[in-house]
This record gives sequence, C-alpha cells and structure tokens, in this order.
Amino acid sequence: MDKDKSGHVVETAVEARQGELGPSVLMLLGVSVGLAVLILAVTWMIFFKN
Repeated sequence: MDKDKSGHVVETAVEARQGELGPSVLMLLGVSVGLAVLILAVTWMIFFKN
C-alpha cells in the first residue's frame, strides 16, 4: 500500500476490488442462515414442544 506526498493511500484497481462481494458470498450467507434457522427449529421441536 503506497502513500502519496499528502499521506493519502494510493491503491491499484486490483487492490481496491479485493473486498468486493460477489454472488457466491451472498449464496453462502443465505444457505448458512437457512441452515441455522432449520437447526434451531428442529432443536425447538425436540426439546420445547409438549
């Protein structure tokens, strides 16, 4: 990471795009949240339903 004379950070285009969220990250988040909800629902049905 380079800095110019005024102290501002100067990045290349590749360095600036490294944190970009793509569709695969969104799908991973959706699937993991869905599985967490499913596991919590099954746990609730097993232990707390009379």
